[in-house]
Amino acid sequence: MVNKVILIGNVGMDPEVRAMEGGVKVARIRLATTERYRDRQSNENKEHTEWHTITLWRGLADVVDNYVRKGSQIYVEGRLRTREWTDQQGNKRYTTEILADTMNLLGRRAEGGQVSDNTGTYTAQPRPAAPASQPAQPQYQQPAAPAVPQEDPDDLPF
Repeated sequence: MVNKVILIGNVGMDPEVRAMEGGVKVARIRLATTERYRDRQSNENKEHTEWHTITLWRGLADVVDNYVRKGSQIYVEGRLRTREWTDQQGNKRYTTEILADTMNLLGRRAEGGQVSDNTGTYTAQPRPAAPASQPAQPQYQQPAAPAVPQEDPDDLPF
């Protein structure tokens, strides 16, 4: 079975970052992805923006805390996760979010909607020089283990 999500978009607000009781950091961001298309009937260009909630743990949460702000353009790979909770009126509620496994910092949104290349300002740690055939984009990955956070995702403080 495969549960994989890949998104490139712009962060819609500054990240929410919290530390759990054990000191483990968790961050939550809202990411906007925009699909552009031409409406054949009206012959107009149209846009549809979808908003995604991304949850990042541990090292990725540190990177988000230090380098991601409203307007940052990021690449995220992760998996879909649906959580259930009961609201104050006793109604069951559900939310679907992306648990990030990998994140690349791509740049920031500039005036007029153009993306500027600010990738050099996002270097979180020294990296060896990339071979000429690969772009030198910062990339961060979650450690391989454990696959499920030790904290129960239903107990997130968001």
